[in-house]
Amino acid sequence: MSDVDSRVAELEARLGSHQRAFEPPADPPDEERAVRYLRDGFGQAVAVYVEARTGGGPPTAIDPETFERLETVLNGWLELYAACYGTDIDADFTVREAAELLIDTHDLRDVAQLLTKVPGRSADGTKVK
Repeated sequence: MSDVDSRVAELEARLGSHQRAFEPPADPPDEERAVRYLRDGFGQAVAVYVEARTGGGPPTAIDPETFERLETVLNGWLELYAACYGTDIDADFTVREAAELLIDTHDLRDVAQLLTKVPGRSADGTKVK
């Protein structure tokens, strides 16, 4: 098992555990938990991709099955993030799209908001519930 495969497997296991244990917040949003999902799950999924592509040596090929699993994991973490705001989404984003946004914004919360539109924003750019 390659390093990428093992990291994806670990992220899958953690995601499954969090999905099974997830209880919607009684009074959304639960921003603290949402940020934790971004940092400990979504951000780690993006990091696997970025490090495989730019990790200091030649790019590491990610086999198609592992790549598909990585994107499934990335989207699962985003769905948990959105659920912390009381929003149910069916995330279908690419890891490359997330990585490019992270390079542009340098902020996981901004990336998640841009992808999911959660939390929503008003015309002046401020967050709305």
